[in-house]
Amino acid sequence: MTGLEIWLLAIGLAMDCFAVSIASGIILKHTQWRPMLVMAFAFGFFQALMPFIGWMFAKSFSHLIESVDHWIAFAILAFLGGRMIFESFKEEECCQLFNPTKLKVVFTMAIATSIDALAIGISFAFLGVQDYTQILSPICIIGLVSFVMSLIGLIFGIQCGCGIARKLKAELWGGIILVIIGLKILVEHLFFQ
Repeated sequence: MTGLEIWLLAIGLAMDCFAVSIASGIILKHTQWRPMLVMAFAFGFFQALMPFIGWMFAKSFSHLIESVDHWIAFAILAFLGGRMIFESFKEEECCQLFNPTKLKVVFTMAIATSIDALAIGISFAFLGVQDYTQILSPICIIGLVSFVMSLIGLIFGIQCGCGIARKLKAELWGGIILVIIGLKILVEHLFFQ
């Protein structure tokens, strides 16, 4: 993957964090730096950790399916992106009942929003990443982007409220980015290798 693809992937993954952070900011109603930084750190940490876990798991058997690895990477990215696109059209109450200042809630949300990142780690193994040094840069970028997007989402939620947050369709754009990256991987392997 190129540097641009990694940044786009990180932005796509961070859209879940961004959307949850907006909802959390709406609930917080005013700036509270400690819980905001804890939430952003937790989101960034788990978004960076999960791809590493997925990669560690999948690299042990990726050589067995080398001939179809590009199809698997495409399927994972297309599925995750498609699910995000589908979820973006669901009508949901913007302000759900949860307390974003509780650590248990924050860690639950951080894990829930990073499940997609676990699958991305699996696709890294299928793309031939064999050494942990090759994955350090992408996971650091994913973690950093998720941290920043979470803080932006929190501040946005506090400042703008529910109405504007729905119009952004962050999950829709994140899903589109993941599907495009999956298509690019498939096209490169089918026609340019």
